[in-house]
Amino acid sequence: MTQTHIARSLHDEHMTTLALLARLETLLGRHGPAAPPDAAGPPVVSLLRALARAVTADLQPHFAFEETHLFPLLAASGATEMVELLTDEHARLLPCAHTLAACARQGESRGFDPATWAAFHAAGGALAGPLAAHIEKEEMGLLPALEDLLDPETDGRLALVLAESR
Repeated sequence: MTQTHIARSLHDEHMTTLALLARLETLLGRHGPAAPPDAAGPPVVSLLRALARAVTADLQPHFAFEETHLFPLLAASGATEMVELLTDEHARLLPCAHTLAACARQGESRGFDPATWAAFHAAGGALAGPLAAHIEKEEMGLLPALEDLLDPETDGRLALVLAESR
């Protein structure tokens, strides 16, 4: 159970992202790479909007907050391997997320033809599993480390920074 404000906030963001990934994986599972869905249908439009928004409004700021405010504290405490691993994963995941967001915006504005759907399907498949695995690493490693590392004053200060960044 998380006690710090930061760990609770990051956990909540992780759960929101996992729920969005589940919606994406459901869509990809229902429609193979050669079978585009009706992009004008309300469930698909809602998902496309959520995906495009999530990258710039959620995922990118989440990664930036961790890298700027949390990873230096963890590295100073000796958790350099964890910091290096998570930073490397951020660097690999963010371009995939931007590609998926661009495909989602294109699908939302023009619908999907076979080529644009195939690109969206590939981008979604390339991001969903690795991002879910990354979240699991953070849940199992990062959040417990923060629980041990953050004193109440630092936790409160960082919680304000996190809130202001949203």
